[in-house]
Formats: sequence, structure tokens, C-alpha cells
Amino acid sequence: MSSDSISSIEFSTKSEFDARKNIFINVVEIAKRICQAKLISGETVVDCTMGNGNDTAFLCRLVGEKGKVYGFDIQEDAIKNTRKKLEELNFIERAEIILDGHQNIDNYIKENVKLVMFNLGYLPKGNHEITTKKETTIVAVQKCLDILEPNGIILLILYPGHEQGKREKEALESFTTKLNQKEYNVANICFTNQINNPPELICIEKVWPK
Repeated sequence: MSSDSISSIEFSTKSEFDARKNIFINVVEIAKRICQAKLISGETVVDCTMGNGNDTAFLCRLVGEKGKVYGFDIQEDAIKNTRKKLEELNFIERAEIILDGHQNIDNYIKENVKLVMFNLGYLPKGNHEITTKKETTIVAVQKCLDILEPNGIILLILYPGHEQGKREKEALESFTTKLNQKEYNVANICFTNQINNPPELICIEKVWPK
């Protein structure tokens, strides 16, 4: 149930955020703010769920010409849509588009990364029967922790409004609450006054070594 809309507002610098704009609209808006706060030109990042390519394009813009975005998806339509979007924006040289599940991330990425984005669920306007699952997502998160730079962050946007999303949320909450607090800061952001199981955000930040 990915909203796939993280790039709906395009900023080139942190200073361009409108201070009058509400931050706590939804978890996608919060995730965008975190990406802006964390990333500078030249960083290496990962989009573990490309979908239609909006998140990938947003990350490409943030890392700049010298940066690198690895993008994963298991669906041919996602690969096609993402490639088309990046080519239209002249971002294709900044990205490596991979047709594979994010649980296989270690087969492709050998360097450390600053940020990893998971916008979980199913492909918007695609087959809703094809969705991310807790088993492979947990494996992917474990592997992403291994390549995450100190002060790097993993962002997981969760969609508990459908059955697979509910299972994924429960599994990720169980996994992340057990992470060593001396090594990771974990925050779970949810909107307690919104109806119909709104999306949630789990943030995992690797602690800077003392």
C-alpha cells in the first residue's frame, strides 16, 4: 500500500522547507524531512522498494551528481516505470536499478551506505496480491544494518491496513525493539488520532561510535 509519493514536493536544499508547513501530516512527510536532514551531495543510499520510482527520484535529487542510489524491486513494471522516470529527470546515471528482492542486497552492495528507504506494501496501481512480506523484509533490514554507516539511518514506512502489512508491522516492531540501544536509536512514529490504520514509520539510526 505504498503511497509512493515521497517526491511530491521537491526541495534542493534544507533551507527551502516552508516553516509554516505542518510536519506531522503523515509518515511520508516525516520521512522526507529526515532524508533532507541526513543526506548531502555525494552520499550512497538505497531504495529497497522502488515502486513507480518516486522515492528513487527523490533520493537521486538529494545525493546529487556525485551520489549513488541503489534501487530494488521484484516487479518488471516497477523497473520499467522507475527507469523511465529517472531518464526523464536525467538522474539515470546516479542510480543502479536492480530487479531482485531486497533480501538479496548483499549480492549487489559492498560499500557502506548513509540511508536506506523501505516504502513497504504493494505497487500502487499494480497487483495488490504482490506485496512485501515480513520474512524477506526482516532479512533485508538485518543486512542493511551491516552496511549502514555510523549516523546512518533506515526508514521503514509500514502499512498495517492490509493483512500482510499488519504481519510485517508486528514482525518489524518485535525485531527493532530488541536492537542494542548502545548501537542503535529506534523510534516508532504513529498517528494515534487518525482512523483506518494509518501508515507508520520506524526509524533505525546507527549510533556514532564514541
